[in-house]
Amino acid sequence: MEMQRHSIQIVPSSRRTLVRPFIPASKYQVEHILFRAFAIPKKKRKQILQSACERIEVSPEVIQRIFLRHFGHVEHRIPSNIELTNDDKRFIGAFFTQQYALESTALFNPSIIPHPVQDKEGVLRFIISLRAVGEGHISSITFMEGEIDADLNISVAENSPVVYEPERFEHHYEKELMVKKAHELGILTNLNRELFNNMPDEFSYVELTKAINRTFKENTTVSTEELEVSMNNIRSLALSNFSLDFTTDDLTERAIYPASPSQSNGLEDARFVQFVHDDQRVVYYATFTAYNGKTIMPEFLETSDFKSFKIATLNGPGASNKGMALFPRKINGSYMMLGRQDNESLYIMKSDNLYFWYEYQPLLKPTYDWELIQIGNCGSPIEIDEGWLVITHGVGPVRTYSLGAILLDKENPLEVIGRLKEPLLTPSKEESSGYVPNVIYTCGALVVNRTLVLPYAVGDVVTTFATIRIDDLLSEMRNE
Repeated sequence: MEMQRHSIQIVPSSRRTLVRPFIPASKYQVEHILFRAFAIPKKKRKQILQSACERIEVSPEVIQRIFLRHFGHVEHRIPSNIELTNDDKRFIGAFFTQQYALESTALFNPSIIPHPVQDKEGVLRFIISLRAVGEGHISSITFMEGEIDADLNISVAENSPVVYEPERFEHHYEKELMVKKAHELGILTNLNRELFNNMPDEFSYVELTKAINRTFKENTTVSTEELEVSMNNIRSLALSNFSLDFTTDDLTERAIYPASPSQSNGLEDARFVQFVHDDQRVVYYATFTAYNGKTIMPEFLETSDFKSFKIATLNGPGASNKGMALFPRKINGSYMMLGRQDNESLYIMKSDNLYFWYEYQPLLKPTYDWELIQIGNCGSPIEIDEGWLVITHGVGPVRTYSLGAILLDKENPLEVIGRLKEPLLTPSKEESSGYVPNVIYTCGALVVNRTLVLPYAVGDVVTTFATIRIDDLLSEMRNE
């Protein structure tokens, strides 16, 4: 089977940084920093502020706005009778700002989708999401833009050296939905069930916090520690459902960094899909794995423009383990998803609700030597004339990750009608080393003009592209 490997190489860069707040965990340290900052003479403050602005590769106007915003995180700790100019506030904000090299360690596992804006004739614009790993092995989702021309030439645009945090907004929660989610996650107990009984049908996070505080004050029957665990579970569930809004117009200046307790150690392996609803409305969804250092949780991301994102938990017995991938449209009236519920086989699910998954059944088991340990999907199924093309991954000897492919029936995706016996891609000897050795992996591909456009990562350190003619791929499946 003929495959063209492209010369593009996307590699991690320690120069690319996220400008974010730095707030010490100890309130006493915050107060000590403020005390020492106020002790610096006003004349010297200007020099310090100017030096801080010059350290970061953005315009002085932008970084000063950031310093002013970060000042807001500690403003409540400053006595109200102290008068501060905007320069004073920026000066203080600089001490509560940090740069985080979010891809200094690794950059890998790409997912590719068509760009929401297609404004060039004969050219397909696309967006790639990547898993970026930085200090502390914390994973984020970053974005790049690129183009594919009529001759299948692929180009990727340069990244901005600086990434900005979005504004975060808590959802308004529906009581019935929150109770259902808590029940599905196994965190609804007699201790916190009463909490919901006293809540309105729709409530804010502030209202939830007040209700939790009231429950602690009125508690006379159980230990504070036991009640705290129960209430913190509900608080964490609420904090895992939120929205993010970016103000920057440059897609490469946006990154989704951990923003909830469930994500504290990272967001892993986002699988994006361009989903077309029955009314032809287009929404971009992504499944990803949230990790808090101890447990994983499948979560869901929604956007229409890659500027505003809605993030929510996935629920139900089907929403377990890693690697869930949504089909790009409903099939026979149901949403459908691929998963790996038993950690070794490929499963298929269906549901009437994007956020709750109950029904699932096995689709494919490890069969060949290169996938003997486990198999899974490598992104959402791709609709072609012949059926649903699914890029898979298999784990074989020496925990070698290779890519494969299967074809599912278009009307009944439970039926596998084609499968490669040999890997589509496997690490060569030259590709066997890296941050994680012996790994080739992807989280999504595209079909353009009957050609599979496949971005993939090698060793979790470099991302590149390959293209394969669909007819050749299907012929190989039939020959097998």
